[in-house]
Amino acid sequence: MRLGEASMLTLLLVAAAARAQDAAQAAYVSPWRTPWTYRGARGSDHWSELDSQYAPCRGKAQSPIDIRNPVKQDLPALRFEYHGAPIGQVVNNGHTIRVNYGAPGSGDFLEVGATRYQLTQFHFHHPSEERVGGKSFPMVVHLMHVARTGEAAGVAIFVKPGRSNAAVQALWNRMPPSEGQRAADGLALDPAAFLPRHRGYYAYSGSQTAPPCTEGVQWFVLKEPIELSAEQIEAFARLYPDDVRPVQPLNGRVVSESR
Repeated sequence: MRLGEASMLTLLLVAAAARAQDAAQAAYVSPWRTPWTYRGARGSDHWSELDSQYAPCRGKAQSPIDIRNPVKQDLPALRFEYHGAPIGQVVNNGHTIRVNYGAPGSGDFLEVGATRYQLTQFHFHHPSEERVGGKSFPMVVHLMHVARTGEAAGVAIFVKPGRSNAAVQALWNRMPPSEGQRAADGLALDPAAFLPRHRGYYAYSGSQTAPPCTEGVQWFVLKEPIELSAEQIEAFARLYPDDVRPVQPLNGRVVSESR
């Protein structure tokens, strides 16, 4: 290959890599193929109609739910191996504030029985999507995990007004005010800061709570809430006063409760 041809090939490869990076970045900011909202013509009542990929939104095992009459069982303990590491981006994706967390095979993990899940991202809702006996909380944190087998698990942690949370404040200080993303500037954030002291929980099989509403997500809803200050709750509510999908019917599903 002549020098000129080699140089041209190099330029073409660099350009192709740049286009791929731009495409990946666009998908990272707006991963949804078709726009959706929580209310209105593109709201939750219509998600399954907006895109064929959103068909699971009309499934029979959807989330969130109102937890009523759970069945007490001897459930395995939730073992959180959260240590903290620099996070990549604090993302305002137009629906919530989300942090994509950790590289595959490393980072922070949840162990339930013999299954080990890696923490992949966490995000927030105001008010809580889940309810307990019809009661909602001011906010909820969703910590999302995936096992090597592809099995997904979500941990829902309720938030009530109280003391300020230093980890949340560090995150809020970098919170993008509009849709897009902002570098976290090497912020090292330990997700254990979102965990309550007691780890009793409810468990059920559900779905992602937003499009594409993929089912087969094992949900663990912690009974004990954590505290954020009223100011911290309000700071999120100013951006997202109601980023909540209505509770979905159980359709015969059983909700378990740890003893």
